[in-house]
Amino acid sequence: MAMQDKKASADQQLVSLAEAAEQFGVSVKTIRRRIADGTVHGYRVGRLIRVDLNELQQQLLVEIPSLK
Repeated sequence: MAMQDKKASADQQLVSLAEAAEQFGVSVKTIRRRIADGTVHGYRVGRLIRVDLNELQQQLLVEIPSLK
């Protein structure tokens, strides 16, 4: 099981809330709300909170169906 944890952590790209908010064009408060409601996971590194950019992309970006 330790091997799976190492592989999963290698795929993560942890960034600060400010960096994530800037990348997705939302506010830091929005990222904090998504962590609080369980949509995305927050990771504490010392006193800092980090989020995984890959997880944010999967959870926050939702395709809008077209009307055809």
